[in-house]
Formats: sequence, structure tokens, C-alpha cells
Amino acid sequence: MTAGEAPTAGPPGAGDQNLTESGLPFKTLYGPETLEGFDPETRLGEPGQYPFTRGVYPSMYTGRPWTMRQYAGFGTAKESNQRYKQLVANGTGGLSVAFDLPTQMGHDSDAAIAHGEVGKVGVAIDSIEDMRLLFDGLPLDEVSTSMTINAPAALLLLMYQLVAEENGVPGDKITGTIQNDVLKEYIARGTYIYPPAQSLRLITDIFAYCKSEVPRWNSISISGYHMAEAGATPAQEIAFTLADGIEYVRAAVKAGLDVDDFAKRLSFFFVSRTTILEEVAKFRAARRIWAQVMRDEFGAQDPKSQMLRFHTQTAGVQLTAQQPEVNLVRVAIQGLAAVLGGTQSLHTNSFDEALALPSEKSARLALRTQQVIAYETDVTKTVDPFAGSYVMEALTDDVEAEARKLMDQVEEMGGAVAAIERGFQKNEIEKAAYQIARDIDTGERIVVGVNRFTSEKEEPFEGLRVDPAIEEQQAERLAKLRAERDQGEVDRQLAALVEAARGDDNVLYPMKEALRAKATVGEVCNALRDVWGAYVPPDAF
Repeated sequence: MTAGEAPTAGPPGAGDQNLTESGLPFKTLYGPETLEGFDPETRLGEPGQYPFTRGVYPSMYTGRPWTMRQYAGFGTAKESNQRYKQLVANGTGGLSVAFDLPTQMGHDSDAAIAHGEVGKVGVAIDSIEDMRLLFDGLPLDEVSTSMTINAPAALLLLMYQLVAEENGVPGDKITGTIQNDVLKEYIARGTYIYPPAQSLRLITDIFAYCKSEVPRWNSISISGYHMAEAGATPAQEIAFTLADGIEYVRAAVKAGLDVDDFAKRLSFFFVSRTTILEEVAKFRAARRIWAQVMRDEFGAQDPKSQMLRFHTQTAGVQLTAQQPEVNLVRVAIQGLAAVLGGTQSLHTNSFDEALALPSEKSARLALRTQQVIAYETDVTKTVDPFAGSYVMEALTDDVEAEARKLMDQVEEMGGAVAAIERGFQKNEIEKAAYQIARDIDTGERIVVGVNRFTSEKEEPFEGLRVDPAIEEQQAERLAKLRAERDQGEVDRQLAALVEAARGDDNVLYPMKEALRAKATVGEVCNALRDVWGAYVPPDAF
């Protein structure tokens, strides 16, 4: 700014500067009057105590940092296994598995519908033999494993358990999470298989199975991340995610499960954007809402059942193909927001993800970003650093109020499933996404390197690419598997699975035996398709 220039009112570029990402008023100055009537005892409480605004554990990161995960998976199980070993060697405390689209949709790699997608956005897993390769040589009794899988979540959990048992690690020793959140697939992502009622039945069977067989496993990660990536505002993200959570709890209670028997193993999954202040407020508001719902609506007595524990991933949708190195800065800011908001685990995106699969170097840099936050800053020295801040407490209240308003609308429609069937959540998210796109196009929202501060010449980029021959290799593995297995045993176990699916028995027990007998992912999912049918969205007609 030259001597003759007048200062601007504020930094341009995040849409309307007087509004938050959720469209709420953003004051330029917050003071004591902002919190008039604010009761710290009821609104904040102590860390580790109801309503958990300040965090789910008394010491938070002052005892130890969050679990540092890196989401990875591509090509074959063998290739992904090598990446996991590299990540463990570099200090990651938890693995996070990405599966390819055929696996996510319950299809084998040699199915016609899988052509062109095998190994592309994640690792291809067709049978227990692939699962053995995927985790070969990894300490499954020491590493926590998160698997981003939804409709076929039960299959991947069971194969993981079988592999662990083969390596001498019993079910009560393995730890990790399956996403297992199908409702958000109907809203924002699309990797569903079965209709909602049958999906909820499968999810409650997973809850019951985990309680008995893998008690340290988180049986669901109720996800707002994909809604946010589709365009949801922070308030929409937590409102629709918590509404889905309520639907899952109701389904489990209706199935005869006691809330305190399963609720402590529920977990959540949120995005972290570059808008630090509102993101921190969002995480704090989500904890407070969930605690109140679990205590007052469902009567949860165990404090662990009232806690909202969550994993965070930095915002992939905010990464740019232009000037990709700038993404390193974005990811660091997003990771810091997640930590200040009290996340339990964190994945930081690689800077090159807008262009290709992350390289080994970029994945290592993403992990190092977390390690710098944990060990070179002072944000881990105190619990909830923003507590009592005028702006933070006001923003937390504002985001909470907006989220509750949206949750009330969902309830008025009859709950999350009924609202999904009416297209409510999808429509609201699409409107928000349109507004973001419009603001970027008009320049009201600045994206560095895209619509402001651009470079005339972009440097060439060579990213990691998946070998198309992987599809043929997976098909050959499947042919060999089918030729060598005991087909009679496979048929018997699949028949037992079908019988359980037609009745009320927990389907995971016969499913486990079918997978042990080397039934494939596609065969197991097709057996359930034959009984339960496949979901077709209303707007597909």
C-alpha cells in the first residue's frame, strides 16, 4: 500500500466478508457484550466432562498427541502394503485404507461394471487373499487401522479380523474403524448398494457383532466429510451428520441393543477447511449437541456414550491443480484448525492430490506437517486454547443454533431417512455448492492461484499413475482363486448367509465363514443383493 492509498475494510476473497461459511453474521469486533448471558459452567464445562465443548478428554494433547493417520491405497494390495510400511517407518500411528470403486460398490475386479476403475482411487480387494497381502508384515496388534468403506464395510472388517487371527492377534486386540455410514452415501457420495432399511439392518448387525467379537473396534464413523466436499457449509455438515447419527442410534435401540452397549464405539468424521475460526467453532458445537442428544433423548448414562469422538481430514476440495505447492500451506492451516478443534485423529492431504495419486514424497510431507504441529508448536501444551474467547464462544453458539435449526427440519420430516427420500439434505448441499462456485467465478471468493495471484506459466507435473495392467492381474488372481478353492464349501456358506439375510439372524457370522472359505467380495454382496435388492435413487427414474 502506498502512502496515498486508503486501507481496505478487510481481506477480500472469502465470499461476503460479513458472513461465515455457514452464512451467519461475522462481526468485525467481538467483546464482552457478545457473550452477555453466557454461562461458562453449562456451555463449557470442564474438559472431559459434559457437555464436552472443551474436548472429550481432560488432558487432550497435553498427555499425547492425536493419532496421525495417512489415507492411502492404490493399485494392488502388494503396492499399497509397501506404502503402509513406508508410512509406519516415517512415524504414522494409524493406517487409513482407501479402496477402489469396485470394492466400494461390492463388485469383483473382473466384473464388467468394474472395467476401467480397478485400483484407480484406492486398492482393489477381491478376497481374503488380497487382504493378507495388504497387511502382510504389519503389526496389527499395534497399529490402528481405519477403513473408508461403507456398503460392504462388514466384509472388509471380517477379512481384517480373519487376517489378524491368522497372525495370532485375536479380535479383542485389534483396533480401528470402519466408516460404515451408508446414509451419507444416499446424500452426497453414491457408493450405496442396498435400500436404506436393509442398510440399517446390516449396520445394526455390525454394532452387535463388534460388541461381542471386536470390542475395541469403532463400528461406525458417521461422516460429514463427504457432504462438505460436495459443498455443505459447516453448519450443514454437522447438522446432517448428527441427524444421521441419531437415525443409527434409533435403529440400534429398535433392534434391541442397549444404548450404553454400543454408543461408546460410535465415532465421527469431519472435514477441516482453511477458515480456522469457524472450523474450531464447528467442532466444539458438534460435541455439545451430540452430548445433549445422547443424554437427554437416548438416556445414555455412560459419559463415553455422550462423547463425540471424531477423525478429521483436511479439505481435498480446497486443493488446487494450479500452483500445487500452495496446497502445502492450505493443508498446514487446515490441520491446525482440526487440532485446535480437538480432533482425535487426523489425516493431512498431500499437496499433489488435485493432480494425481500422492507420491511417496508428498505423502511423507503431509505426515511431517502433522508432526510439526505436534512437536514444534505450543498448541499441544494446553487444552482448548480458544476457550473463553469472545469470538470463539459466539461463533460456537451461532454454529450450534444454525445446526440445530437444520436438525429440527430433518426431524419434522420424520428423521434422516425420510428427509433423504425427499431429497432435503442433497438439495440444501447443492444450493450451498452452487453459491461457492458462483462466488469463485465472480471473484467474490478468492482462491490463490486460481482467480487471483495466478501464474502465466505452470511448471510441468509428473504424478503417480496406476498401471492399467492391474485390472488384468486382478482378474487372473480371481480365476486362480476360484479354480483352487473348495467351491462346495463356498456355496454352502453363501447359502447360510442368504438364509440369515432372509430372517433375523446376525448376517456377519455366516458372512465371516463365507469369506474364510474364499468367497469373493462380489459373490457375498451379490448374495445379499438377491435377498435385499439394490437401491435406485428416486431421481434416476
